[in-house]
Amino acid sequence: MTPAKSKEQTLSWLRAISGELATATLKRLDETLPWYGDMPPGRRSAVGLVAQAGITSFISWYDDPSTTPWIAADVFGVAPRELLRSVSLQQTLQLIRVVVEVVEERVNDSPYELREAVLLYSREIAFSAADVYARAAEARGLWDARLEALVVDSILSGEYDNELPSRIAALGWNGHGEVSVLVGTAPRMLDVDQLRRTARHLDADLLIGVQGNRLVVVIGRAQPASEERDDSQLVAFIDIARQLEPSFGEGYLVLGPEVDGLVDASKSAKAALAGFAVARAWRNAQRPTHADDLLPERALAGDPIARSALVGRIYRPLKNHSTELLTTLWCYLDNGRSLEATARELFVHPNTVRYRLKRISEVIGWDATGSREALILQTALVLGSIAEPDGPRAEPGKRAAQRGPSGRG
Repeated sequence: MTPAKSKEQTLSWLRAISGELATATLKRLDETLPWYGDMPPGRRSAVGLVAQAGITSFISWYDDPSTTPWIAADVFGVAPRELLRSVSLQQTLQLIRVVVEVVEERVNDSPYELREAVLLYSREIAFSAADVYARAAEARGLWDARLEALVVDSILSGEYDNELPSRIAALGWNGHGEVSVLVGTAPRMLDVDQLRRTARHLDADLLIGVQGNRLVVVIGRAQPASEERDDSQLVAFIDIARQLEPSFGEGYLVLGPEVDGLVDASKSAKAALAGFAVARAWRNAQRPTHADDLLPERALAGDPIARSALVGRIYRPLKNHSTELLTTLWCYLDNGRSLEATARELFVHPNTVRYRLKRISEVIGWDATGSREALILQTALVLGSIAEPDGPRAEPGKRAAQRGPSGRG
């Protein structure tokens, strides 16, 4: 028998038993791979088509080894596109191994050339499978990056549409409940994977976007709110920001206020962006710093959110609680934070001023005796006074005098 005749006979034999090999392969898959048995009938059928196509492709390749570049298209082209998303690369390699084992067992007594061909083909098909998944992953990664950038842009602009929830779900967002936005300078080489790894260790999830030289990170808690959740053990957003800080470029890093959910993330983003724009005006700004710690600079730059926050959190609560405390704060700040000068203007004892300053701190949460907080409070008083409706207003000293020299708060 000539070698050519022998190969023709081998090919005829392989074609004759191809159906038998496919049946044996499906039976082996059901016996050895639990995930195959758990699949819906439609996907089981698709996996069977892939296995059968692999056997048919091997016979064609054995007939003409120059067809190697087309193996992946031949084998995986018969499967629906969703199969690549539902079957992992590891499962695909397990499938290839079962097919090869069944074929090897059947051709064990065949010529050496055929057994060697099976080994060579299994190597080629494994590399082809890896290439298919690598291309799919690359395409999915590029698509995810574009989709993530679109979602972050929507958050920054505050322009939401009905498709935003589905886009967020498509990205696999695991955040639950509270959200905060971190804005800083983008590094030359952004390591997105490192950012995500750091966040996972802190039970957080991220949405990442680069806009020009700015890196915007939306931080969400990965632990859902529930009755069993112990909020005291949750990592604070500022602590998460400190852990993410090395992944940002040089410059200022500003964390927006905590909001209830991703739908409200634009509020945090706008505050963070406004703070990032003016952070250089605070010489001692930390990295990272809260956007609310930059309220005076933001207000001076024309940020309406900061102006409203200063008036709403400081001026109005203090005025509604006690005009006497408001007057004391005005005097204390106008007199360079001097207890004695304030006491003389108000005709009270310095201890009375101390008591009132303590009450002020209890009411609004800011301590006027600190230099930075004094700036915040004085800016709030100025803005609140400007926002007041026009009308006669007595000077602090005169109103204090009307109460008499012995008045105490």
